[in-house]
Amino acid sequence: MIKLLILDVDGTMTDGKITYSNSGEEFKSFCVKDGLAIATWIKLGKKVALITGRESKIVENRAKELKINYLYQKCNNKVQKVQEILDKESLSWDNVAAIGDDLNDYEMLQKSKLGFTPADGSNLLENVMRLKSKGGNGAVREMIELILKEQNELEDFIKIWVAK
Repeated sequence: MIKLLILDVDGTMTDGKITYSNSGEEFKSFCVKDGLAIATWIKLGKKVALITGRESKIVENRAKELKINYLYQKCNNKVQKVQEILDKESLSWDNVAAIGDDLNDYEMLQKSKLGFTPADGSNLLENVMRLKSKGGNGAVREMIELILKEQNELEDFIKIWVAK
């Protein structure tokens, strides 16, 4: 059973574009549909980790807003970081689903029980499920719904938001 989601950020939670102002301020956009699905996953008692090779205050703010369990930025070895989380949570790679869009995610995606890439992820990523949604446009939401459907938990996911 999948209990831990590992999310890359740029190209997965965002469209992969990084915009800078003349003063050097960085801008990113996140999909609210992904956010609702992540927050609901956590309400189901499951864990989420954002692991990214870049560092951004914007990502830190998004992680806090969604109450994400783990955030690691400037990470060059995602597999090692995931293993640390697994050890801490007493989980195994069989409990992990990961999403990434490029070669820096390759090894992590291969080790995970379920590996996903957005529709616009690198064609060099093999043995992963290619989603219909592009990065930053609901790919994380699509992944979460697929996992919950497979685990017969989609009804619990829906019940969190449907009035009783």
